[in-house]
Amino acid sequence: MTPGARVHAAIEILDAIAEGVAAERALTGWARRSRFAGSKDRAAVRDHVFQALRCWRSYACLGGAETGRGRMIGALRAEGIDPAIFFTGEGHAPEPLSAAECAVGTLPVANADRLDLQPWLVSRFQASLGADAETAAMALRARAPVTLRVNLRKTNVAEALRVLADDGIVAVPQEDVNTALQVTENPRKVAMSAAYQDGLVELQDSASQWAMQTIDLPRGARILDYCAGGGGKALALAARLEAEVYAHDADSARMKDLPARAERAGVQIGLLEAAELQSAAPFDLVLCDAPCSGSGTWRRAPEAKWRLTEADLARLLDVQAEILDAAATLVGPGGRLVYATCSVLREENEQQIARFAERHSGWMEGTVARLPISADGDGFFVAHLLRE
Repeated sequence: MTPGARVHAAIEILDAIAEGVAAERALTGWARRSRFAGSKDRAAVRDHVFQALRCWRSYACLGGAETGRGRMIGALRAEGIDPAIFFTGEGHAPEPLSAAECAVGTLPVANADRLDLQPWLVSRFQASLGADAETAAMALRARAPVTLRVNLRKTNVAEALRVLADDGIVAVPQEDVNTALQVTENPRKVAMSAAYQDGLVELQDSASQWAMQTIDLPRGARILDYCAGGGGKALALAARLEAEVYAHDADSARMKDLPARAERAGVQIGLLEAAELQSAAPFDLVLCDAPCSGSGTWRRAPEAKWRLTEADLARLLDVQAEILDAAATLVGPGGRLVYATCSVLREENEQQIARFAERHSGWMEGTVARLPISADGDGFFVAHLLRE
């Protein structure tokens, strides 16, 4: 595919997303209809689409239209590229710009346009982050880093770097998280690399790794990852601590790959259904990586930034409270409840912890920290609650 044809494909996909089709479904549908597209073409089109999603409002301003075509015109203008270079009408390239399209397009001025946030979220960001709100919103407009966790149960950082390099993958250690490697070259090769296939590394953001490293327990402690999902945090804890680690999720299908991942990593993780939790309790630590807005990770899943509604956020707050209340019953005396989100919104973080304290006596607040969205990692919040 020519560069112009890739832009044309992105326009088609963005129009489908604007009509309500999920981004991954729209991309998959295009790929199935476009068997001629090679792997590099599919990757380039995907990059166009996801970057346009990150900058949905500002690109529409720059392109002068809230359409896939307008947003791709805006994307090129944002990079300082004349759209006429790609909009030639030749082959499968989009049709040339009309006189009207050449005349429209303005710099984004309103906060929602400039920061690429829904209008109702602008005030939430400002209330949650204060002077850092703009920095966080602007960071969400750029591509996220690809970060690996070195599995210290099987290897060390130096050896992991060597094995990755053998497959042409270049990575650099991150100073603040001793297991984190940021991939700087060939990130798309990671999944098929020997280092990944042999369990030497796992994909995991550095903020998530850092949050798990705030957990320190004696040998033989019993840990439950209560909202395990795919089990990334359970794997990180099992690799670092000499502990009994268990995983549970309200939707057990999310954990279907966890046994294979644990075997590859050389660790043991027990899976628990809801009916088994009370009999398996008490635990020394229960981790609640709760469902959240994901606002700290929107550059990875930018579609979520535009799909979230105020009603959705209100429902999430209720779900988070219910999870905390249920998980608290599984913590033994002197044990610890760890609440985490990949959100930057205070309502989901500090305020959620404050509401828990109002509902429950006999708990003390321990470590409470948040990491900002940065070039190194996602926005993340973690709070340790200690049972007296």
